[in-house]
Amino acid sequence: MLHIPDDLAPDTVTVLGLPTDENSSFLRGPAMAPVRIREVLHNGSANLCSENGLDLGREPRFRDLGDLDVGAGAAARSRIEEAVADLLERGARVLALGGDHAVTYPIMRGYAAQYDTLNLLHLDAHPDLYDTFDGSRFSHGCPFARIMEEGLVRRLVQVGIRAMNPHQRAQAERFGVEVVEMKAWHPDLRFEFDGPVYLSLDMDALDPAFAPGVSHHEPGGFSTRDVLGIIHHLDAPLVGADLVEFNPVRDPVGITAMAAVKLLKEIAAKMLEG
Repeated sequence: MLHIPDDLAPDTVTVLGLPTDENSSFLRGPAMAPVRIREVLHNGSANLCSENGLDLGREPRFRDLGDLDVGAGAAARSRIEEAVADLLERGARVLALGGDHAVTYPIMRGYAAQYDTLNLLHLDAHPDLYDTFDGSRFSHGCPFARIMEEGLVRRLVQVGIRAMNPHQRAQAERFGVEVVEMKAWHPDLRFEFDGPVYLSLDMDALDPAFAPGVSHHEPGGFSTRDVLGIIHHLDAPLVGADLVEFNPVRDPVGITAMAAVKLLKEIAAKMLEG
């Protein structure tokens, strides 16, 4: 069970580690990401200030709750959903550190109990809309199919996609997903939402030149500054987020870990704006 502090103030951004990669394909390693991100966050090589001047190290509404004992299989999905729902019921906001992208599905189940008009902004090289992948409906290639099947969000906008096959194109059309492929993206593009937003950020949305520490390298992606621009220009309440698919095994000099830390700080600061 997750230990939630009694003094958790409303609108606190709670960092929650989800160290699981049992639903990964090709490579394992994302389960090690939460520990590695925290190590770099606190190793003294950079401070805890975001670009808007907020010092997260002095911000009482920024709390790291550590890692959830996730377990495996259906029990893992239930534990994630229950932990997220518990935090939201207490008025907190969740910034989850995966883990592989399969964690987004149970997170959204937890959010759906509190938000009936939630918009989902998904940054990724891959749409993760497979009906099944490697024989599993809960693979990291499938979370957004499950989310849309269950109507957990009102709107799904996917940005940065550059590895979309015919099946996933059909799935996007079936579910009414708004897809901005990387070939159509430009830095001046803005996204308009008429309600709260949840951000799901796969580290392989970034080009491998900026984030080599991922399991699936897809050239032609975002720069770190591109992603920061999307976060900074988001003109809607950011009520939750996950940062997933960082694989420390493929990050020997820490470039991706530092990018993940930078993104974590900027996402947290954006969530604290209201």
